Amino acid sequence: MTQEKEKLWNEGYVKVMIANFALYFAFYLLTPLLPLYLSENFHATKDVIGIVLSGYTLTSLLSRPFSGYLVDSFPRKKVFMWCFFLFFIFFAGYLGAVSLLMFTIVRTLHGVPFGSLTVAASTVAIDVLPSSRRNEGIGFYGLANNIAMAIAPSVAIFIYKATNSFEILFWLSLVVSFIGLALSYTIKIPQRELVMNKKKLSLDRFFLTRGWLLAVNMIFFGFCYGVLSSYLAIYGKEKMGITTGTGTYFTLLSIGLIVSRLQGNKGLREGKLTLNASEGVIVSSIGYFLFVACPNPVGYYLSALLIGLGNGHMYPAFQNMFIAVAHHDERGTANSSILVAWDIGVGVGVVLGGVVAEKLGYSEAFWMVAVAQIMGAVLFLSATRFFFHKRKIVE
Repeated sequence: MTQEKEKLWNEGYVKVMIANFALYFAFYLLTPLLPLYLSENFHATKDVIGIVLSGYTLTSLLSRPFSGYLVDSFPRKKVFMWCFFLFFIFFAGYLGAVSLLMFTIVRTLHGVPFGSLTVAASTVAIDVLPSSRRNEGIGFYGLANNIAMAIAPSVAIFIYKATNSFEILFWLSLVVSFIGLALSYTIKIPQRELVMNKKKLSLDRFFLTRGWLLAVNMIFFGFCYGVLSSYLAIYGKEKMGITTGTGTYFTLLSIGLIVSRLQGNKGLREGKLTLNASEGVIVSSIGYFLFVACPNPVGYYLSALLIGLGNGHMYPAFQNMFIAVAHHDERGTANSSILVAWDIGVGVGVVLGGVVAEKLGYSEAFWMVAVAQIMGAVLFLSATRFFFHKRKIVE
């Protein structure tokens, strides 16, 4: 009986992994082609496209603190299912949006269930994991996101080139998300004591204040990725004349993420969270520095692999650290806190990166990124890891 309890790949964990893959696959199927869809179908200009697509990110960010509170305060299975159902049904909204205004409303509102679902799903994954395998399980859990991010855009582009139809992509996202929803319904989540009304409503119920320095550190790393993901294509074209390498870059980055999660799971299993994170932030720092210091194809593509390897070590270690400084009834809040910190960093990176690039140039913007990443690494090595050890909760 004890061995069964300690089994990592139990039925519930496998199901939530597949459901998480379906969630991100459906999401990334549309992401790379929505700008083209808005341009071709609604003749939207570049600035309008930016505004339309940014609404999704904003509502996703705003929903996460509240979703953390909900999954901690109400039956987790019900919250999870409602979030997944709303995430699924909004894909039908894209099919019915016949004007730019309707599409904007649907896209913006879709961010709410997406942001909430990512928090609920990761919290459910923790619930179905045996406590002795939790660190390792969280590391593997992120593989579903990484694999979906690696293959979904390529699948979408292949289908669009073959059919020249956005409608097929919307239908496919709808079907894939329904599969995830149906599978989620069969997941058995252990019963737990509800904490609703047991604590006074405060900031702690929406943000894990015990992990504030971890969040500050995560903002640094999110900032760097925000600039990279937004301005990579333009920088590559202007600085090195690379016009078709963006897809290859993100494929290599995804490979790095997948490899490092697999390789780093031994350390997570042994509880070496700060060691994994330290290795990750150092390798990522080398990657970001190489990206801007060596503006040639070798430096360009090698940086993708290094940043992927580094972030693949760093992120699951940080997620485990957030959970380790939270009480058992604050897991949803812990998950929402790391996602909010990352999103804030990405958002600031997109805005500030654009301002610096406009005023000084893209090289200067990426030098700023390299400095920010190194500052984040120094902060972790000199302060955050000790902060974690002091605040870690043993339950």
